[in-house]
Amino acid sequence: MSTKSTSIFDFYGKPDFLTALPLSFQHVLAMIVGNITPALIISGTVNALAAKTGIAGQGADAATLVQSAMFLAAIATLIQLFPVMIVGSKLPVIMGVSFAYIPTMTAIGSQYGLPGILGAQIIGGVIGILVGIFIKPLRKYFPPIVAGTVVMSIGLSLYTTAVNYIGGGAGLKATAPELFGAPNQLIVGFATLITVLIVGQFGKGIVKLSSILIGILVGYAIALPLGMVNFAAIGQKSWFALPALGQFPIEFHPAAIVSMAVIFIVNSIQAVGDLSATTIGGMNREVTDTELRGGIIASNMASIVGAFFGGLPVATYSQNVGIVSTTKVVSRVVFLFAAVFVLVAGFIPKFGALMTTIPQAVIGGATIGVFAIITMSGVRLITQQEMTTRNTTIVGLALALGMGITAVPQFLANYPKWVSMVFGSSPVVIATIVAFALNIILPKKSLADEQRERDEIESKREAKAAGK
Repeated sequence: MSTKSTSIFDFYGKPDFLTALPLSFQHVLAMIVGNITPALIISGTVNALAAKTGIAGQGADAATLVQSAMFLAAIATLIQLFPVMIVGSKLPVIMGVSFAYIPTMTAIGSQYGLPGILGAQIIGGVIGILVGIFIKPLRKYFPPIVAGTVVMSIGLSLYTTAVNYIGGGAGLKATAPELFGAPNQLIVGFATLITVLIVGQFGKGIVKLSSILIGILVGYAIALPLGMVNFAAIGQKSWFALPALGQFPIEFHPAAIVSMAVIFIVNSIQAVGDLSATTIGGMNREVTDTELRGGIIASNMASIVGAFFGGLPVATYSQNVGIVSTTKVVSRVVFLFAAVFVLVAGFIPKFGALMTTIPQAVIGGATIGVFAIITMSGVRLITQQEMTTRNTTIVGLALALGMGITAVPQFLANYPKWVSMVFGSSPVVIATIVAFALNIILPKKSLADEQRERDEIESKREAKAAGK
């Protein structure tokens, strides 16, 4: 270990400020949109419930949730960089609020509001920590065929969220359906999407990495003259405020806890992929069991603590892992600067308020491509294994039941409310359970094994025909 190195390619290297700053800002650009978007989506869901029921405390100020998301992402990243005992991986990763939890949080939030989400998040985080402690023996139960199926179901389940946003948002759909999908909404949404596509495909370097941010800026600029941007919230917020500790009530609902626990288990296992990609791509070595354990525990610990600030569950960011693998820049100083920038933003309420002025059509246009990438990441994981009859059955049946049951709310309408909450609100839960169970139950066979079975059947058939 070199403590005096100035190399950006050494984790312990200490490059000068002017070298590290642009490299760190690159990571901020890559993560910032992904970090704030879940907060905007979930605030819309819980506020719609609060407006419908009139119950105080179910909703949440979107700007405050964004502020909490920035604060939590920074703290979680710092813990990964500078571990405390067994908490932290000591790897160059960027943490942030995860899209993977959105389907489940949306389902919980639509019934129990933000308090239900935060309570389930705390228990889910505890279960995630247990997964981290026992990650070595648990990994074998989540091979790529299972993990890929779950990731694919997450991506597929997010499409309706993105399309609702392009149309103007679920809130507009409920309160003013005649305005939902209006020409101005679609123009802004699809202009954002097209910009993201063009920049992502033809851009170079940091421009390419910032395709989503650029798309949002273009969509925002188009929305301004159309009267779709309201700056009133910015003036109502101060320049400085501490994160919202204890501001949001927390409730524990068994059905919500079960749903969230499943996703925390899956995402804890999924962290293995990001942490492994970081060490292989950026440090030319395999990840150690100690790093995996510390990284998963830190992620879940941050999610537990974050719940008390109104922060949503965090995870490692794959886009930042991609930057590490591409540039090989792993200096802890670079990631420290990025975390500090995000942390400062977490103390500025006006920043959170500014983010809430982004029209929902812009958010939808910017994120639908992200959700598509999540889906294809699942496909990529699935195809790491042979497409045997066994494996195609696991994937196909898990997705069929997961997507099918949630698409027909009446299917579970005659059962207790908790059954519908756990199994009928998000396709991810059913897809996970089915894929996990089938992977254990169905006998493992390779394509070669299946071909031998077919050959034996054919040989017996021919022998029987010849005997006649």
